[in-house]
Amino acid sequence: MEETNFGRSAGGPFITTSYDYDAPIDEYDPTVTSLGAYEQAHVFSSGTGTCAAFLANYHSNSAARVTFNNRHYDLPPWSISILPDCRTDVFNTARVRFQTSLIQMLPSNSKLFSWETYDEDVSSLEESSKVTASGLLEQINATRDTTDYLWYITSVDISSSESFLRGGHKPSISVHSAGHAVHVFINGKFAGSAFGTSEQRSCTFNGPVNLHAGTNKIALLSVAVGLPNVGFHFETWKTGITGPVLLNGLDHGQKDLTWQKWSYQVGLKGEAMNLVSPNGVSSVDWVRESLASQSQPQLKWHRAYFNAPDGNEALALDLGSMGKGQVWINGQSIGRYWMVYAKGTMFQGPG
Repeated sequence: MEETNFGRSAGGPFITTSYDYDAPIDEYDPTVTSLGAYEQAHVFSSGTGTCAAFLANYHSNSAARVTFNNRHYDLPPWSISILPDCRTDVFNTARVRFQTSLIQMLPSNSKLFSWETYDEDVSSLEESSKVTASGLLEQINATRDTTDYLWYITSVDISSSESFLRGGHKPSISVHSAGHAVHVFINGKFAGSAFGTSEQRSCTFNGPVNLHAGTNKIALLSVAVGLPNVGFHFETWKTGITGPVLLNGLDHGQKDLTWQKWSYQVGLKGEAMNLVSPNGVSSVDWVRESLASQSQPQLKWHRAYFNAPDGNEALALDLGSMGKGQVWINGQSIGRYWMVYAKGTMFQGPG
């Protein structure tokens, strides 16, 4: 179980970081004793005679009086009492006074210097790929969860006699992914994206593509947003492009690309160059560019410098204007963000 953590270890698919439900943190092996139909004692003891106990009432509506070590304890509904010496009730989760004031995010006096960008290179993916296979690989198995990103790369030959090359309807591509997002590039140009949700992780991209006579390069970037850690047989859940991948609108009908030869590149080139580190960030030429001026959707790295604000208050980043990505400060990942597509009910769990 993961509690307070950062970076890619924070969260599973569409999961925000928290403690695991309302359970006591069980990092050791306690002795569990039943105190009633809905009541339990979790006792942690050492060889020196010291012990601590957690008395839990799992009934959501009814309070309970329990007897533990010949003492009586009153437990409110759905609560846990902590006895650090196995005798004295010093804390109960239902008696916590919640903060009623709202925390307000205020602009800091810190100066943010101009944004600079660096385009992720998608022109030479096939040349740098080291893995090839007939068919589509499951993403987590291919990446060993070292990155959120896996490129699926293949090519398709188009005859010069195809009707769409002489003014007919453009062909389209259909790409099915088990989750959680996919970006489609045709001949190095961005063609579109598809995204899953917290309720439905899988997604399918359907859209027109610009193909030319001869060999065309198809690059599909599969994006994961974390590993599942709860659910029925969650260890069997798949991630990545599972197919089918279909090309529609050709003169000879539908062309299935699922089981042809695919090349794979694990991660982004910017990750391999360690652009997120204070040293690696200076290894490429960055271009000064306003975030608001960008029109062509593509893969970009963004960087900016700022002076630490005055005072010792907590610092928060307002990412409301962003799409999906990850954030690093001074080389330390503070986690993923996905402001546009993460709206709605989100599952709370360890992340």
